[in-house]
Amino acid sequence: MSNDRPRRPVSARDKAEALFSAAAPKVAPPAVKRPAVPGARELVSLRIDSDVLEHFQEGGPGWQDRINDALRRASGL
Repeated sequence: MSNDRPRRPVSARDKAEALFSAAAPKVAPPAVKRPAVPGARELVSLRIDSDVLEHFQEGGPGWQDRINDALRRASGL
């Protein structure tokens, strides 16, 4: 038997797996939470019943502010 060949044949896939498994995973730094701007509003998606939406929209423009006010009252803020 020739001494220049490895005892176990190593495939290209085995070599690639060995390279990837040896690398340590990089952990992303935690996201920096910016301080909230006082009085700023955040865009959200909210599912509400259609009759509730119609009730607030009947008053015309400003219905989103009216929903916000009602939610503030209901939550005690």
